[in-house]
Amino acid sequence: MKFVKNFNNNAALVSDESEVDWVVIGNGIGFGKKAGDPIDEDKISRRFIAVGENLKMVDSVRDIDQRTLALTTAVINLASKQLQITFSDYQFMVLADHIDFMLTRATENIELGQDTLGWEMRKLFPKEYGTAQEALELMQGKTKLDFPTSEAAYLTYHFINAGSGQTKLQDTIKITKLIRGVVDIIQYQYGMQLDTESFNFNRFMTHLRAFMVRHMCGECEKDSGEELDNSLIELMKVKYQKAYDTVQKIGTYLYKQTGWKMQPDDQVYLTLHVWRVTHRQNDEQLRES
Repeated sequence: MKFVKNFNNNAALVSDESEVDWVVIGNGIGFGKKAGDPIDEDKISRRFIAVGENLKMVDSVRDIDQRTLALTTAVINLASKQLQITFSDYQFMVLADHIDFMLTRATENIELGQDTLGWEMRKLFPKEYGTAQEALELMQGKTKLDFPTSEAAYLTYHFINAGSGQTKLQDTIKITKLIRGVVDIIQYQYGMQLDTESFNFNRFMTHLRAFMVRHMCGECEKDSGEELDNSLIELMKVKYQKAYDTVQKIGTYLYKQTGWKMQPDDQVYLTLHVWRVTHRQNDEQLRES
């Protein structure tokens, strides 16, 4: 690869043998280089095809340093292994920018103090939150800085985002708030606290998140659900009446919040999930009493 130009101390534009332009990131990757000079590829920690969006991303984190890059790579390696998720180039840059700010806050003893947010993320996404706590411990060990536990909630957002396909961070935050609202509706309708540690709850969260991602990506508009047998919905109404009624309230809530219209197949699957996450929990409580 040959050097083309610097973006900052740790990011440069280079060209490969096929004359394809790349954005490369690494400690001092383009320091002292002139156009046409070879690049030390051992210094490259991340590379992206040089398209418009990637160039904008690099510009937004032009002050990123090598410590931040190393921590970002370590955190991504941990999360990828623990959660079986993949970070896109965009998600890498957003996380690097976030970690860079985390280091600033820790150095200057600034705490954002979102204890309520931490509780919410821990309950709704226990696996991602647990990995975020491990990431904090990893970062503390490498930097000798103390990070407040509230930082785990923000890292959790990034992990959820990476596991949700093409959704962006702001969409992930929106999804989390909507899920919280759905859980509140179910708990109110059934007069119970859902067991957020249970297998059924985690399955429900996975389905609910996928359902919302599809709506955000516009995929639900392609499938109106008209081919679904109406008798199946009638069966839901009769066999799982309370769960079905609860799903109708969820549908009203989501429509008011987002304008989404719940399709017949959505109603069927959500009814089954609501029944499972409440009915089986009640059965377990009865067995224990």
